[in-house]
Amino acid sequence: MTASRDAAPDELRAEAVVFSYGGRDVLAGVSTAVPRGSLVGVLGPNGSGKTTLLRCLMGYLTPRSGRVTLLGSDVARWSRRDFARQVAVVPQEMPTDFPLSVLELVLLGRVPHLPARGIGFESARDRAAAAAALEECAISALADRPLHQLSGGELRRAFIARALAQETPFLLLDEPTSSLDLRHQLAILDLLQRRARTGAGVLVVLHDVNLAAAHCDWVVLLREGAVAAAGTPREALDPKILGEVYGVDLRAITAVGIDRPVLVPSLRRERPE
Repeated sequence: MTASRDAAPDELRAEAVVFSYGGRDVLAGVSTAVPRGSLVGVLGPNGSGKTTLLRCLMGYLTPRSGRVTLLGSDVARWSRRDFARQVAVVPQEMPTDFPLSVLELVLLGRVPHLPARGIGFESARDRAAAAAALEECAISALADRPLHQLSGGELRRAFIARALAQETPFLLLDEPTSSLDLRHQLAILDLLQRRARTGAGVLVVLHDVNLAAAHCDWVVLLREGAVAAAGTPREALDPKILGEVYGVDLRAITAVGIDRPVLVPSLRRERPE
């Protein structure tokens, strides 16, 4: 099964991507698209290929077969500088072993917009973009704080702010809600949803199916490197399909004030014979 809609020129796209580590296929013919104006969620168990797919989309990994295109051109043909003007990435890993403040980290998002080869001093426009990103992630008060003094959640929001400051039409985020409390999880996904509504193409790797159901326009569900389901949240997050993919029992319940079912999982237990 593929996970993409009809091809469009104004998108980031994977087509029948196969990627292997040590002879083992981690992605087995995955297709998906990130059109502008849409928030795409990628879900699946640990080891299902979510991060590998994201790394292929960002051009960090080269597929064994299939291809990844940005605006209709193979990502391998883009210079890294031009690609970084189109696509910003929030990785799962957040290194803190360099002496930067939060503001300095966020200003790194402006490097693709600096003069030739990314060398030069930031302009008033760059500083304004960084300040806006700090405000949007609710960490303006932390601007001068060294990275190593941040909590996990604060650090996550700092890296998201760096990506926002990059001001790209596409955003790729690997588990951006990790380390965040519930309030900030909702705030970040609301932020990403607003970005999509104003024309950005956003792909987010998530673990929480209810957050995906509430915020995503399109969902890709991976299992062992292949697409198990893809479609709108109502289509892709079917309790039966999710149960097969995750190995849990799920039931959908109706909650007051919520216009969609809420999925409640329970672990499967072997019944005595």
